[in-house]
Amino acid sequence: VQLQASGGGVVQAGGSLRLSCVASGRISSIASMDWFRQAPGKQRERVARWHRSLGTDYADFVKGRFTISPDADAKTSYLDMSSLNPEDTAVYYCSMFLRTRLGGSYATYWGPGTQVTVSS
Repeated sequence: VQLQASGGGVVQAGGSLRLSCVASGRISSIASMDWFRQAPGKQRERVARWHRSLGTDYADFVKGRFTISPDADAKTSYLDMSSLNPEDTAVYYCSMFLRTRLGGSYATYWGPGTQVTVSS
């Protein structure tokens, strides 16, 4: 299983970006999809989560600005980001908690990350 994130780039403060994360390979079912970010010198932090039973959840610092949109059938997760500010500058990572076969165990898979830079 491989995850590939895309959509990062440079945007001015107040702007918007859409990140995409596509999973490929043998996948039986996806239980949750997450987006994390890591700024230079800081720990990785979760930004948004979608869980197939629990719904969506957001970090306080992105509530009202970011939206996670899963498409489990397409094995894709989107993160729509608006009202971006320089503090949102980070490498954004996607992850999925999934299993590769029916009845198998779930495990977390990560993508390589995509850089988001917000200029003031």
